[in-house]
This record gives sequence, C-alpha cells and structure tokens, in this order.
Amino acid sequence: MKTLVLGGNGFIGSYVVDALIAQGHSVSVFDRQPERFRPPRADVDYRFGDFSDRMALIDALAGTEVVLHLVSSTFPGTADLDPKTDVQNNLVGTINLLDSMVSLGIRRIMFLSSGGTVYGIPESLPIAETHPLRPINSYGIVKVSIEHYLEMYRRTRGISPVIVRASNPYGPRQAHTGVQGVISTFLRRVLTDAPIEVWGDGSVVRDYIHVGDLAELCALAAVGGTEGAYNAGSGKGTSINEIIRLVGEVTGAKIEAAYKPGRAIDVPKSVLDVTRAAADFDWRSATALPEGMAETWRWLQATH
Repeated sequence: MKTLVLGGNGFIGSYVVDALIAQGHSVSVFDRQPERFRPPRADVDYRFGDFSDRMALIDALAGTEVVLHLVSSTFPGTADLDPKTDVQNNLVGTINLLDSMVSLGIRRIMFLSSGGTVYGIPESLPIAETHPLRPINSYGIVKVSIEHYLEMYRRTRGISPVIVRASNPYGPRQAHTGVQGVISTFLRRVLTDAPIEVWGDGSVVRDYIHVGDLAELCALAAVGGTEGAYNAGSGKGTSINEIIRLVGEVTGAKIEAAYKPGRAIDVPKSVLDVTRAAADFDWRSATALPEGMAETWRWLQATH
C-alpha cells in the first residue's frame, strides 16, 4: 500500500518507516527536517514542510492510501508549560489534517496516542483500552481530544481511524535531551559523567517498550482493517529505581541518583494490557528490557 508517515524522520517515525518497508509497503515521509542519526533511505520519498502548512501537507498527501500520524510538537513533561501551543499545534493541526484527508478522499489513518497519559491515574493494572480516559496533564488531554475528533470524523465523514496508545518507547536513535525518554537520558548521563536526577522517590512505575516493537504494531495496525484503540507496551511495569539498577548493570557504572520533589503531572503507575493487539495482530513486545537497554547503550557509545 502507499503510505505517508507524518513525522517519519523522528525517533519513532524512522522505525515505523523501516517496519512498513519490511512489510512490503511504499513509503513517503513528511517532516520538518531530515533524520538526525542516519542518512536518508534510498527507497523512501521524503517531503519537507511544517505540519501547520496545509498546502504542503495536501501536496504530500496526494496519492496516499494510508496516513500514519506521529507528529507531536510537545512532550508529556513540557506540554503543561504552554497548553495553548499544545492545542494549536497538535489538536488544531490534526483537525486540519483530517479535513485535508476528507477533501482528497483518503480514509485510513493511524494515530499514535499515549498509553502513558490518556488513562490518567488507573483504577486497576494492567490498563485495558476500555479504561476511562482521564488524563491529568495537557499532553494527555490533547491526545484524548484528538482521539475524540477521530471518532467524530469516523461517524460523520467516513474516516477509518486506528489508534495506537504507546507506553514508554526507548532504543537507539532516541534523542537524549532530558525532556523525554528516561532510559536514553540516564544512559547518556552515565556516558558523559553527568548526574542522574529523579523526580520523586523513584517509585513511579512505567511500562517500557522497545521502539522497534512499537513500530511493528504501528505498521500492522495502519494497514489492517480494524478500527479503535490498541495499547502498545510490554505489559510489565518497571520502577525508576529498577531502571537505575539496570543502567548500572548495563554500563558497569556505580549510580548515585539525586532525588528531587515529585511532579503533579506524573501518573504514579502505568502498565498496559496488550491482549487486544496480541489477539488481532498476533503481536507481542519481543525485546526484553535488559537486552534493549544494552543495545541502546552500545549505540550511544558508538555515536558519542
């Protein structure tokens, strides 16, 4: 199928591109800039522009059968600082995308949502897709709003949406700015002899998924015929303190973390139930956390 990956030069997007090509699909990418950590693929049609530029987006959409929407201008830890920009860039931008798809007769869209934020504080673990959506930060609120608009466009305009709610992805080619990606950030700090800082007491639990496993599900869901939401995670919870211990094992470094006051935007525990994706796509997260962290550490050493 002819696919267009919006944000295809980003961390997750670049792996989704690889997964689509491995599955035999034609791939175009629309992004603001080239990939940061590797040269362009010869078998990908790259288009450059801003997600807010509707004419550039329409030009990239022409001839596409399936759209994979991975664009986000904010991160969970920063979206609360400027909610208006979060809404304008991500929510309004997505509505413009949907209107453009309708005008061009493109029905199928895969949207990458956030399994770590859309559910809010969970009533029980692991969290199934049927859990109420009660986000507690701007990032999750906007993701949920986009999901609701996708449902509205499905009912009123014939759009066929599938949503992948990702847990916490990690792996090679993840930027290490300290804004998103605790595994990459901690490993990078060990590599540069910088201190590791933790919000709270390290008891926060997250579900970590290797980016390659996430990308495989995104590709499968995008070209499949099902609609609705799918959780994408390992189905296992790991605390920040356990991540610190694993960082020490992987790197051989003695880790002494600095603990700071906790943040109100952080959900205490988030572990996803991934049985729906397993049933519909025969998909499971295949990369064990220690193995994936070791791979990420080797990549960081090689690119440092």
